[in-house]
Amino acid sequence: MNGWTLLILGVLLAGLAVGSLAWLFVRNERKEIPLSAEGPARLGAAQQGTLPETPPAPDIETLGSYHIERLLGRGSMGRVFLGRDQENGAEVAIKTMALTHEFDPEQLDEARARFFREAETAARLHHSGIVSVIGSGEDHDLAWIAMEFLRGEPLSRWTEKNSLLPLPEALSVVRQAALALDHAHKHQVVHRDVKPANILYDRERGKAKVTDFGVARLTDACRTRTGLVLGTPAFMSPEQLAGKHVDSRSDIFSLGVMLYQLVTGQLPFRGGSLGELMHAIVHKEPDDPRLLNPRLPAALSAIVMKALQKDVAARFQTGAQMALALVRLEAVLREKKMPTGATHDA
Repeated sequence: MNGWTLLILGVLLAGLAVGSLAWLFVRNERKEIPLSAEGPARLGAAQQGTLPETPPAPDIETLGSYHIERLLGRGSMGRVFLGRDQENGAEVAIKTMALTHEFDPEQLDEARARFFREAETAARLHHSGIVSVIGSGEDHDLAWIAMEFLRGEPLSRWTEKNSLLPLPEALSVVRQAALALDHAHKHQVVHRDVKPANILYDRERGKAKVTDFGVARLTDACRTRTGLVLGTPAFMSPEQLAGKHVDSRSDIFSLGVMLYQLVTGQLPFRGGSLGELMHAIVHKEPDDPRLLNPRLPAALSAIVMKALQKDVAARFQTGAQMALALVRLEAVLREKKMPTGATHDA
């Protein structure tokens, strides 16, 4: 399989959520991986996808042990269905990928193995800030993954200047994401596609969860191929764009891009074309976020700029370090009783 094919597969696998693997068994001649769940969720929203149109889904009544209720929309891998567990009635979101449509016959075995290998990788992670996988399998020529049906919306809803979150909320969301990523990094899993669309935020409860760990690959040198660009360009680190070795600090850079956007309503690196954007990320320094939002405290600017350092050694080295810096800033803001209004000037 060539590099471009692997690139396509990596992007398709971006919808793979994470959970804890329990065991593997064969049921009704279907391969199915049941996983422990954190419990049924009551409400949720399908992830918005970025892939081209896929062929119309066949009439599907069941996937694994789940009855298909309706089509929710399109996710990163393909269609997303609302499913219901036929044993306990729990609702789940089921993301699907049509392997036979996306890959030539000679590539299918490797693509299928990669899909379920990603499921096993994701299953190493179990954290309150990471979306839980409940099961996965293959039916009707569709590889699928069942995940908790979440309350909340993609964080991308709050990235425009007229819709920014209040500063304390924005800091809390990024801190939660940093801790979730730190957990993944301790299990040698790099997300590679950290961005607002991959953070689900339940504003009512103030809880954020990182999703779409399918692009993540184990950083085991014998399994990881460098030189392969996976992710969303505007949020990618310089080393990821350059096809160099990527580790947990690349996720820190992406988290810095996300924080910058959440508090200014703009991306730190921009360009009129993909080439210009990539050049800016690799070679240009971002404007201080206070130039765009003078109300921001200097300490926040320092956190953002440290996360966005070109030199990986100059960034926060772990998600926990970045989370700690945010905790300290949150404490200072509480002491100063900073205004709780939006992060941008009205």
